Amino acid sequence: MTTPAADRAVLDTNVLLAATDEGRDEHERAVASLNIWPGSGLVLYTSGQIMREYLAVATRPATQNGLGMARSVAVANVRALRKRLHLLVEDEKVSDRLLELLDAVECTGKQVHDANVIATMLVHGIDTVVTINVGDFARFGEQIHVVGLSP
Repeated sequence: MTTPAADRAVLDTNVLLAATDEGRDEHERAVASLNIWPGSGLVLYTSGQIMREYLAVATRPATQNGLGMARSVAVANVRALRKRLHLLVEDEKVSDRLLELLDAVECTGKQVHDANVIATMLVHGIDTVVTINVGDFARFGEQIHVVGLSP
């Protein structure tokens, strides 16, 4: 698996979920991104939005496309992830940048969550997101680099 050609990157929620869920096809690649990439000099980031999304999916029942994880386990996982990922602050600048993005890029409904991740990245000078769902971020391709967690 190739390390992204960047010195800093945000790992999308689905990468963190794949690292947690051994049943996902991307599990080994997701774990490798957390374990190997930092040793190559790539600094990994997350945001409050990504952590909230992780908790929501991890604790949602498996019958509703979640992991069905106990709340205490999901919270412990987030604490462990926070030790490995740098947390980007979501402040007034991020809020302003989100509104600018929404003025410029067609985004509605759940897509606004992705726009918030991008706004947070841009405010902090990070231009690379690593994700399993490349299409979710394609609309922001002029502002960022989208790296797929591929084999």
